[in-house]
Amino acid sequence: MKARVFVSLKSTVLDPQGQTVCSALHGLGHQTIASVRQGKFFDVAISEGATREQVRQEIEAIAHDVLANPVIEEYRVEILD
Repeated sequence: MKARVFVSLKSTVLDPQGQTVCSALHGLGHQTIASVRQGKFFDVAISEGATREQVRQEIEAIAHDVLANPVIEEYRVEILD
């Protein structure tokens, strides 16, 4: 089993890297792009024997406590088979 955690800045937090990418895209002629928000993701391999619910609880805790800063970032967890 594998888990994927997506982490991105909250919509209320400025994203200078996303703004830079958006400006670069406009400079390359991509005028239909309105905005860009950057983020990151983590692929986490899970040992055999854990239940899907155990994995979800553990990955949610890891995402909240380690992978994301909940003050300025939000995250989403996907459990992959």
